[in-house]
Amino acid sequence: MSYLRPAYIGVGSNLGDSRGLVAAAIDRIAGLAAISHLVRAPLYRTRPFGPVEQPDFINSAAGFLTTLAPHELLAALRDIERELGREPTRVRWGPRAIDLDLLVLGSERVSDAVLTLPHPGIAQRAFVLLPLADIAPTLDVPGVGIVGQLLQAVSTDGAERLP
Repeated sequence: MSYLRPAYIGVGSNLGDSRGLVAAAIDRIAGLAAISHLVRAPLYRTRPFGPVEQPDFINSAAGFLTTLAPHELLAALRDIERELGREPTRVRWGPRAIDLDLLVLGSERVSDAVLTLPHPGIAQRAFVLLPLADIAPTLDVPGVGIVGQLLQAVSTDGAERLP
């Protein structure tokens, strides 16, 4: 039997119309049959993560309820990325038209070749924590900590909330 679980997605783009792509991705997530009560975080401009020279990112997050299992939700997110023009990643942490990261799905913990939940590195990444804290500051990321407290422990230099 399926039951509703809260899910949180990180959304980012630094190629093309990044604002439009982030908005379109969240719209498509909201349109999935197994999704309800979606909330959107504001947009942030953030510096790229990793060693690759590239443009700044536009980042956001979305939270919603879903009956999808972890791998089903991940597959739906990958489909949306492809629909919005994401090409196979050639360079780790390189530029991309759209990036949808499944951050948290209820209390699920998964670690396999395809998916790790909660998303690895969530506690060190301001570009994830800033928008996530806007919609779920008291979210307890399984085995990691409370979003608002995690955000206090990272540098937000170079991050700017957009109007």
